[in-house]
Amino acid sequence: MIDLHIHTTRSDGQFSPEETMRLAHQNGVTTVAVTDHDAVSGIPEAQQTACAFGMTFFSGIEISVQGEKELHILGYGVDPQNEELLRFCRKNAEDRKKRTQKMLVYLASCGVPVTLEEVRHINQGRTSGRPHFARTLMAKGYVSSVQEAFEKYLATPRFYAEVERPKPTPEAGIHVLRNAGGVAVLAHPHQLQLDDEAMERLLQQLKGYGLQGIEAYYSLHTAEQTKKYLVMAQKYQLLYTCGSDFHGPDIKPRIALGTGIERNLCIPDQPICKNLEEAIAARRTY
Repeated sequence: MIDLHIHTTRSDGQFSPEETMRLAHQNGVTTVAVTDHDAVSGIPEAQQTACAFGMTFFSGIEISVQGEKELHILGYGVDPQNEELLRFCRKNAEDRKKRTQKMLVYLASCGVPVTLEEVRHINQGRTSGRPHFARTLMAKGYVSSVQEAFEKYLATPRFYAEVERPKPTPEAGIHVLRNAGGVAVLAHPHQLQLDDEAMERLLQQLKGYGLQGIEAYYSLHTAEQTKKYLVMAQKYQLLYTCGSDFHGPDIKPRIALGTGIERNLCIPDQPICKNLEEAIAARRTY
């Protein structure tokens, strides 16, 4: 099986890179990628563990960019030592720190105050993102689930207006990934809630910036949606990939590593692995 969309504690996942790769192996995954948000620090640990288990490993990252909508772009085969990419990650880390302080003020104004110490406790003192705030709200009894925390507080129009951090343009974000040797792939396209015509226009625009793939297989995609994105991938000569978007049972309890929701993924790693390997090799000789 293949799973190319996985998060660890280096961004907003529940388990360390080593623990996550062990779980991937236990779940029968044979080709894997770690794609932490705006972070590549977990790649060496994850790669070492994955290779020890005989898994094919792709270095990865997930970045957020802002066009008419917020988009998430996955980058595969990136060089985690690339200086431009590291500067990009450092800037986003600083922006996230500023957002953290804004979130504390925002949540207090919403009548659900939390402290930074409480949030850090949830994630063992590591990076504190929205899922960790959501879990803190749940631990304090303000909400009954992570999803409710997002719906009520962390993914509202007011949140995005008052708290959300600035993001690069799609063109700038894809440029960073490509310059780091990476293959850029549009993540979970259905979450954009675009009709088919608008989605095709977006793919054409992003391909002009250097996009090379689309995440057709995804935990929350229906069979019909998956088929539609596979057709679009063929039409626009894009790679298609498969990712669960695993964060851990405390954060996304329905999504299992490698298998998605109720085993709706379980995708053989070929030909996705072969096509991605070829695309990455072509980027490295670019």
